[in-house]
Amino acid sequence: MTVSSPGNGVEVSRGLRLDEIVAALGGVLEGDGSVLVSQVASLLSAGEGRIAFLASSKYRQQLKTTRATAVIVPPQFSAETSLPRIVHPNAYAYYARVVALLNPLRQRRPGIHHGAVVKSELRPSVSVGENAVIGERVHMGENVTLYPGCVIGDDVVIGDDCVLYPNVVVYDGCVIGRRAIIHAGAVLGGDGFGFAKDGERWVKIPQIGRVVIGDDVEVGVNTSIDRGALDDTVIGNGVKLDNQIQIGHNVSIGEHAAMAGCVGIAGSTRIGRRCTVGGAGMIIGHLELADDVHISAGSMVTKSLPRAGQYTSIFPLEGHQEWLHNAAQIKRLARLAERVAELEKKLEQRENTT
Repeated sequence: MTVSSPGNGVEVSRGLRLDEIVAALGGVLEGDGSVLVSQVASLLSAGEGRIAFLASSKYRQQLKTTRATAVIVPPQFSAETSLPRIVHPNAYAYYARVVALLNPLRQRRPGIHHGAVVKSELRPSVSVGENAVIGERVHMGENVTLYPGCVIGDDVVIGDDCVLYPNVVVYDGCVIGRRAIIHAGAVLGGDGFGFAKDGERWVKIPQIGRVVIGDDVEVGVNTSIDRGALDDTVIGNGVKLDNQIQIGHNVSIGEHAAMAGCVGIAGSTRIGRRCTVGGAGMIIGHLELADDVHISAGSMVTKSLPRAGQYTSIFPLEGHQEWLHNAAQIKRLARLAERVAELEKKLEQRENTT
């Protein structure tokens, strides 16, 4: 339900009925479907007009005391509340869709701002903000939005319904699929770190590949994706990248992978589908990670991982003095292993002589 505010023509949401939400998103409605909700909130902070959600059993007590008008719950907890509720097996994903439904993105009006520099022919549905620069032979689909300060190089391709937030830079020749969201300050297609040693000097290796990004990809604030040295750097469909991530040249990331902030991936690494990397995870170059590999936050990956699973390389946090003690013990493990091997050998020889 929406209403236009006086004088400015901007639509302001008055909320949705539960039965309207279920009609749009599915799920099972239990209780009064005419209840109106205008926003989503946590179980703890929700008040009148808010819909909350239970995604983990550890918050069951909050479900009993919440002041929300309605809730989203998985089937196993639907009987634990008398509030009007939407029942869905993945309450967290359902909550995400409700947030989007109640908070639609504000659309910039189509057209090219008079302060933009545009050297390519664009479709009427494209929106180009102040001080944006668009190079030659750029191909943009329908409903592409460029916020102020974006710089798009020559021969770039951008698919339908993409949104590039302020000061995004896309270097020459790069390709972005449909419905991508590229957040402020991201740089796609900068030179990879490629240099050849010549005596005491470094000789720059021209980076002649591209960055190719699939459909439904999201790239976070100030993330950098380097263009390929020879082959392309490829980001598969549905990949989600957090803020301040560095992806080196010739990296390939499989579909629906996700990476948290400050991850670093060195060049020519191949990452499979549905992989995840926790915050500040580091992956050295020329490795291969299988599908469904999950790297814990702060871990460094120094070898290829051919099998799916969870991997962790960090040493558990503890008091500094205890850490020093354990670190010293770890240094002794190799020598201890050698002594054990010697003792086993002597024991075996003694058994053979008796």
